[in-house]
This record gives sequence, C-alpha cells and structure tokens, in this order.
Amino acid sequence: MMDIQDTIRKIKTDLRLSMNGVASAYMRENGMDYKLNFGVEIPRLREIAQAYPANHELAQALWKENIRECKLLAAMLQPVDSFCPEIAEIWVEQMPTVEIAQHAVLNLFCRLPYASQKAYEWIAREEDMFQVCGYLILSRLFMQGMQPNPRAADEFLDQARTALHSAPAVRRAAVAALQKYQALDDEACREVETILEEEAL
Repeated sequence: MMDIQDTIRKIKTDLRLSMNGVASAYMRENGMDYKLNFGVEIPRLREIAQAYPANHELAQALWKENIRECKLLAAMLQPVDSFCPEIAEIWVEQMPTVEIAQHAVLNLFCRLPYASQKAYEWIAREEDMFQVCGYLILSRLFMQGMQPNPRAADEFLDQARTALHSAPAVRRAAVAALQKYQALDDEACREVETILEEEAL
C-alpha cells in the first residue's frame, strides 16, 4: 500500500501528463500567480480525484503543496467529518486565489455542518479572502434553499451592503450572494432591490 508521499508523487505524475501549457499561461497572464500551475482543467482533476478514496492526511498534505492542482484536489479529497473549524480557518488564511476559494467552497466548505456559522463569521471579518469565502458559502446555501432567520438575514444584508464598496473580488462574491438570496422569496427580492437601488447598482 502506498504511503502519503508515494501517493502525492503519483498524483504529480498524473498532473504532468495532463498538463495544459496554454491554460497555465492564460491563468498567469490573468493574475492567477501560483508557484506551480499545470493548467489542468477541472473535469480532468475530478477524474484524478476519483482514483483515490477521500483521505484526511492526503488532503492536508496536498493542501500544503504550493501547486494549484494540489490545492484543488485537496478540497475534493478532504472528508467532511474530519475537517474541523480550526483547519477551515487555516485554509482560508492560506487561500492563494479566488479560483481556489470557489472550488474549496463548492467541493467542501458548503457541505460542512458548521458552514452557515462560519459564513456569517467570515463576512464580518476584515480580510478579503475570508469575506469572499463567506459570501461564496452563503450563495451555495441560499441555492440549496437555506432560509436565514430574520436576525441572520439582517446581518447578511448589512454586511453585503458594505461589501458592495469593497475590493472587486469581495464585491463580486457579495453580489452573487445577494442574487441567490433574492431568489428565496418575494420579501428577499424586495430587500435586495432596495439595497441595489440605494447603492445605485
């Protein structure tokens, strides 16, 4: 049976064989600055991930690699039940790009039992990446039909209003979350329309 380092070596071999230099160059030109980026497309990464069982130690080791594809695979291979809130905080602190944030939320964060709690904590943080991840999680939860209680809804709307004047990545994530919230019901739709009118958006 392969140990973790042997598995990572095999994964890196698979990544090199799947390398897309054009995609890698395009990402670099568009500001996605990774130490190493093979340019492997997401469908191929999903195929690679399917060859391995979900494994906490493997996912954590992959996350520590400063390689785009390893971080994306880490979120695909990390079991939900062993991903404690403290590790979630560390991952967001180390999140290198919005692309990694989007896929970490899609594949892992939005499935965590404490996803909603962390999302509301993170949208109130000062750091851009925490806010981005918080709004991305809320977008996914609203899409799944999560209806926040009145207090949580007020908090979300207040934070989102402020986020509309933040860095572009935060603003985009907040607008996406507002759009998903707006689709929940008529009242939510009216609330969001009022905010967008007041902020002249």
